[in-house]
Amino acid sequence: MLGRLDDPLTGPRPVSKGAHRKPGLSVVKVPNPVLAVVADILSTRYSHAQLDLLFAEKGAPGDPPQGSKPVKCQLWLNTINKGCTDPLTVVGGLIENMMEEVPASSFYGGNNDEHIKQRNSRIEAALSRHGLRYSNGGHLYPVSGLAPSRTLDMILRSRDLTALTAEFNRAESTLATDPAAAMLAACAILEAFCKVYIEDNPGLEMPGVATLKPLWAVVQKHLGLDPAALVDDDLKRILGGLASVVDGLGAARTHASSAHGRGRNAYKVEVRHARLSVNAAHTLAVFLLETWDARKAAKATS
Repeated sequence: MLGRLDDPLTGPRPVSKGAHRKPGLSVVKVPNPVLAVVADILSTRYSHAQLDLLFAEKGAPGDPPQGSKPVKCQLWLNTINKGCTDPLTVVGGLIENMMEEVPASSFYGGNNDEHIKQRNSRIEAALSRHGLRYSNGGHLYPVSGLAPSRTLDMILRSRDLTALTAEFNRAESTLATDPAAAMLAACAILEAFCKVYIEDNPGLEMPGVATLKPLWAVVQKHLGLDPAALVDDDLKRILGGLASVVDGLGAARTHASSAHGRGRNAYKVEVRHARLSVNAAHTLAVFLLETWDARKAAKATS
């Protein structure tokens, strides 16, 4: 009997529609080294019959290839890369159950937690080396190749900053498909940083209106980033520019993002506008996190 590959409460998931590629479309392929890791892990996780069911449910084109389980997985993954309009979605669906597997110890007293961590870490490492990330729900998406996003990604992976990580993932995953949502996430990641900073520093009070501008006013003063407090004109200009970025992102959240209803003359957010907002927010978030670290290090040595 085949084991069920989906949530037993929700039943089987429908096969993806429109999986076959149409001529002329630009397709983001999954890098071959990533496919090799996924093929190896899938072949050890599932039986032949389970693999056939899983690949069919996730929209893999064609009949099951012949051969051993590793050969079958590798050939079928190659076919997905060549013949699907969205290989990232299909491959993301194939690894979803593994990436979100709950350790057996949570229910039955066994302990496969370490095995799950090692397996998923192997997948995540392969994705990261090739500029990809996994997020819940079977989503694979490219992490922006620009330095601010990559730097922020590394910082967030090393810390317990759940709120910032959630907004980072939202901006990256919606940038190409929903620029307004990405612009909203660009503002929200700074709001999240400010809230975490205020909560983690005794003596600071959360403003009555927890939107970006009043939150920034508290954090800016406490971190010593107020341009008026500096003597150096060059630094004044730089920090004044940071304040302008905050103002601009807050205004964009109100007028152009998906945070509020839009009137007849709603501004159309394009990908380039959202990318500018996201990169600006990520640059500022990296600077703020590094400044916070520098202050904590200075206090520890004083």
